[in-house]
Amino acid sequence: MPLSRAHLVVTTFAIAAGASLLAASYSVNVIEDRSETEIRYLLDRNGLTWAEVEADGLQVMMAGVAPTEALRFQALSLAGSIVDAARVVDEMEVAAVAELEAPRFSAEVLRNTAGLSVIGLIPQSTDRAALIDGFSAMSDLPITDLLETADYPAPTGWEDAVAYAITAIKDLPRAKVSVEAGRVSITAIAQSAADKAQMEAHLFRIAPPALRVSLNITAPRPVITPFTLRFVKDENGTRFDACSADTDEARGRILDAAFRAGLTGPGRCTVGMGVPSPSWTDAVVDAIDALNALGDGTVTFSDADITLAAAEGTQPALFDRVIGELEATLPDVFVLNAVLPLPDEKDSGPSEFIATLSPEGQVQLRGRMPGEAIRDVADSFAKAKFGSDNVYTATRNVADLPMDWSIRVLAGIEALGFLNSGAVTVTPDRVTLSGRSGNAEASEAIARLMVEKLGNDAAFDVDVAYVEALDPVAALPTAEECEAKIADIMAGEKINFEPGSATIDAAALTTMDQIADVLRVCGDLKLEVQGHTDSQGREEMNRSLSQARAQSVLNELRARRVLTSNFIAKGYGESNPIADNDTEEGREANRRIEFKLIRPEPSVPEGESALESIAEKSDTVTETE
Repeated sequence: MPLSRAHLVVTTFAIAAGASLLAASYSVNVIEDRSETEIRYLLDRNGLTWAEVEADGLQVMMAGVAPTEALRFQALSLAGSIVDAARVVDEMEVAAVAELEAPRFSAEVLRNTAGLSVIGLIPQSTDRAALIDGFSAMSDLPITDLLETADYPAPTGWEDAVAYAITAIKDLPRAKVSVEAGRVSITAIAQSAADKAQMEAHLFRIAPPALRVSLNITAPRPVITPFTLRFVKDENGTRFDACSADTDEARGRILDAAFRAGLTGPGRCTVGMGVPSPSWTDAVVDAIDALNALGDGTVTFSDADITLAAAEGTQPALFDRVIGELEATLPDVFVLNAVLPLPDEKDSGPSEFIATLSPEGQVQLRGRMPGEAIRDVADSFAKAKFGSDNVYTATRNVADLPMDWSIRVLAGIEALGFLNSGAVTVTPDRVTLSGRSGNAEASEAIARLMVEKLGNDAAFDVDVAYVEALDPVAALPTAEECEAKIADIMAGEKINFEPGSATIDAAALTTMDQIADVLRVCGDLKLEVQGHTDSQGREEMNRSLSQARAQSVLNELRARRVLTSNFIAKGYGESNPIADNDTEEGREANRRIEFKLIRPEPSVPEGESALESIAEKSDTVTETE
């Protein structure tokens, strides 16, 4: 029986309603999935991995335990930037805040002739009145109470420390007593060294066994005049006949130098007042070290006058070097009288001056000079040429040197500047220079300098080896070598990033340091820092993330003082995979940073096609009939 018109209308409406319901359900599912994915990515990118997201229809449910209220609010704000904030349902909790720790209880007791004061923070359980009464009973001085209390239990060892401080302050007319749980520190002044020893013994004796006691008790120092020291090193041993120092630290440094020189036993040195110079300790240590270098002898200080007498038989060359070094290091206020007993004047040693240049750029001037003025000129000239901090002068002034000695010394120092390392030796009849240089024309330049400064008839020898590795131009790596070195570094250790972020992982910063070291040597390169990702996520999002990561690497290079004016950062996203994105290993390989040289495009001569250019450069000859 055919359907009536009414039935047809009802059926049509029912089918339309079902289709609409199905379409609405599909749309809701799409919105749910997209909302969840984008909110979760944004939360992970900002380090809020504790937050959980679940979409239910048009609503977004957020759960999890936030470390702080501020982070909970941040998670809500980020979700609200993706979907309407009215659709976000907050079911997050905030971690409970730990109970506040008890404060650090401490008190200081200050006593002088005017009175006694107590200041600090003590537990409320401590009987404050009894504490003040205890200090009052130990002296008749007025007491100033500046204590504060806190309602926390007294820590272990607090009561013992307070009781000890009350007892100790009785015998300390000028002192500061610092009280903590289980520890008391006392700073005081004694009338004499004997009084100091007696006071220390008494305070340690009355301390409870579990209490840590720190004492800093000083006594007036005696006045020593003249300030005297005499150190002897001979066949009978090493010893002090007299020793003076201005501080305990100075005494320790002087004794350390004496022990290095062979002193045995406890060592004695009086700490007193009357030191002639703040540099007394430096001068004494240098003089003792010099005597030790010579072997045997004596060194005597009387205020700022020093006499150093070497043992008979000391080698003159050794004596010249050691005394020259000591004269160079002594402060201006000290006057040195160096004595070398010589059985025969013929053994006075060779007359020579030696200047050495180390590969690190350090210069030493040793040997003999005709006078203090010439020595100062040579020292100043060397410092101007090699840097003030790189020159060490240890020359000795002697008479009877050739008239042109100073000219040859200065010429030798100037010639040394053509080398990367080497030495120049000046003797009465010749100037000899040898060493290594990264300048292929160094030998010729030195020879011209010697002729110009010393004359055509000057006697000199030049033995300089050219080392290509020292040549600042020849030793530079090529651009391709630099690219290969960086690739080797990256093969051993990748530059990784925090998940979903452009922040370089802390473990990869060492790799960045190694790459920066290579680029600083390579000089001005045209380089592209490339960022690549795997295929997970949306293509546009991957391209944006790879660009941000490449830029982060470029910023790290700039922070390491690498010249990056010709560098560019470019993100390629997922477009250039090097492995299969269907496996975790492949995706890990595809998430990478690469450094590629920017090579110029091959040029084609004007008016000539590319095929014509190739034909002209071809070695193949085509014959036509």
